[in-house]
Amino acid sequence: MTDTGATPNLRELNKRRTREAISHAATRLFIERGFDRTTIAEVAAAAGVAKMTVTNHFPRKEDLFFDLHEELAGRLAGAVAERAPGESALAALRRDCLAGLDRHDARLGFSGPAFARTVADSPALSARLRELHEQSETALAEALAEAVHEIPVGFECRVAAALLAAVDRAVFTEVFRLTFAGEEQAAIAAAVRPSAVHAYDRLEGALGNFAVREA
Repeated sequence: MTDTGATPNLRELNKRRTREAISHAATRLFIERGFDRTTIAEVAAAAGVAKMTVTNHFPRKEDLFFDLHEELAGRLAGAVAERAPGESALAALRRDCLAGLDRHDARLGFSGPAFARTVADSPALSARLRELHEQSETALAEALAEAVHEIPVGFECRVAAALLAAVDRAVFTEVFRLTFAGEEQAAIAAAVRPSAVHAYDRLEGALGNFAVREA
């Protein structure tokens, strides 16, 4: 069959469907049995694929559970890269965080009690979550360095990234804590939003004029 524009699209669609089927099967098993007690072979059997197919899509077992790991690690850097003309990095991250709270974004920790409990019960998942937050901070520092033309990443950008990422991590942690406690998502967002606003306000004096995109 001659390659056409439709062929790669169909291939990509099938790949995405397989990935989603694997992720859904894995999440169900991890929640039912516990992350550490569930094997990759069991996930493959539940998804109806070969074990190698699972590892091709998810080289790390932890990322079967955190299927949004790339989006989580890249969200802050993406918000800075996409900031509007005249908008600072702080303003862009504030806007992104508050919008995420309003829509109950999974990348800010919104999930369900069973999901949160599975993470809390697994040292491996808890460690992976910390690693993803660290990757997010590193990517943010690189995005800030690019924004202020400071390559390689210097001290100021690392400090700014640490401060900004700390707010985001605190929001995530609080959302996750309240989720684990069984609170409804709307109530969680309403409870966390004022704290997030206050935290960003506290950083305004230090970073309000940092990495402002030229108009």
